[in-house]
Amino acid sequence: MANLLDIRRRLKSVKNTQQITKALKMVSAAKLKRAQDRVVTARPFANKMTEVLSELASRADENFHHPLLDARGDERYLLVLITADKGLCGAFNTNLIKAARAFLAENAGKQIEMLPVGRKGRDFFRRRGVPFADEYVGLTGKGRVEFSEAVDVARDIINRFTEDETIDKVFIIFNEFKSVLQQRVMVEQLLPVARVSVDESEAVAASQQPINFVDYIYEQPPEEIFSRLLPRFVETQIFRALLESVASEHGARMTAMDSASKNAGELISSLTLNMNRIRQAAITNEIIEVVSGAAAL
Repeated sequence: MANLLDIRRRLKSVKNTQQITKALKMVSAAKLKRAQDRVVTARPFANKMTEVLSELASRADENFHHPLLDARGDERYLLVLITADKGLCGAFNTNLIKAARAFLAENAGKQIEMLPVGRKGRDFFRRRGVPFADEYVGLTGKGRVEFSEAVDVARDIINRFTEDETIDKVFIIFNEFKSVLQQRVMVEQLLPVARVSVDESEAVAASQQPINFVDYIYEQPPEEIFSRLLPRFVETQIFRALLESVASEHGARMTAMDSASKNAGELISSLTLNMNRIRQAAITNEIIEVVSGAAAL
C-alpha cells in the first residue's frame, strides 16, 4: 500500500498534467475557429473548380493532350501524406498512418514513393524504409497555412509528374474536417486529372436529382485554358487539403485534451479520497495508541 508521501507526489503530478491539458485545449479551441472559417471559405472555390474542370475535360476533344490530363501507366505512384507536426491529438495521426499503410499494402506490386507533409508521418515511414521523393515539415505546426506554401508543394508535385515523367499517378491522403468530434480520412487521386464523363441516368439514380449539363464556349483555345487552370487546380487542391488537415488537427487535439482533463480530474478525486482514508487511518491508530498507553498507566 502506498504511503501518504507517495500519494501526495502523484497527486501533484496529476494536477500539473491537468493544467497542461487544459491549456492545450484552450489553445486549440482558439485556433480552431479561425481554421474552420478558412476551410469553410475555401471549400466552395475548390469544389466549383473541380466541377468545372471535370466538365471541361469530359467535353474536350479526344485529340487534345495535356501532361496533367493524359493517362499514363499504372506502375509508379507518388503518395502525398499530410499529417501533423505535433502529437497529443488523439487518433488523428494514427488514422492517417493506418490509411497510408493500407494503401501501400493494396499496391504492394507498384513502385511507390512518398512525399510526407508533417513530421509524424515522415518519422514513422522513415523508420520503416519507405522511399521519399521529398519532405515538408513545419507547414501545419504553426497553426496557419499560407497559400504560397501550398503553391511550393504543388509545383514540386507538378514538376515531378510532368518533367521527370517517372510518376504515373499521384495520390493524396489527408483528414477532411467534418466537425470538432469527427474527421474523415480521404484518399484521392490528384494526378492525372480524370476526364469525367457522367451519364445522366446514372447520376439521376445516384442523387435522385436531374443534372444540368453546362456547355462552355471557349474564348481561348482549350490548350491555353487548361495550361492556366490545371496547375491552379492542383495548387487549390493541395491548399484545401492542408486547411482541412489543420482544422482537423485542432479539433482532434481539443477533443483529446478535454478527455484527458476529465480523466485527470477523476484520478485526482480518487487519489484525494485514498489520501484522506490513509490520513484518517493514521490518526485513528495514533488515538488508539494514546488511549492504550493511558489505560496501561
